[in-house]
Amino acid sequence: MLIPYQQIAPETLNSLIEHYVLREGTDYGDSEITTEQKVAQVKAQLQSGEALIVFSELHESVNIVSKAQFHAMQSQDYDSEPTYD
Repeated sequence: MLIPYQQIAPETLNSLIEHYVLREGTDYGDSEITTEQKVAQVKAQLQSGEALIVFSELHESVNIVSKAQFHAMQSQDYDSEPTYD
């Protein structure tokens, strides 16, 4: 289930993004960037729609994923639906 970032309290949103950034461990090349810069980048991606906040009812967890990852997850769920003859 998608959760619009605008519906999350600012402090909670920042905590969620910080947790995501620290968990990701993405390589930013030769120059290191601060956690604050990474948080700002993810926040910008949420605002532009490039990244989405997803709640998994199955795992009872919240995650930030790219729009492409979300669409892949959706098609995976659709493909795994049981068929009835």
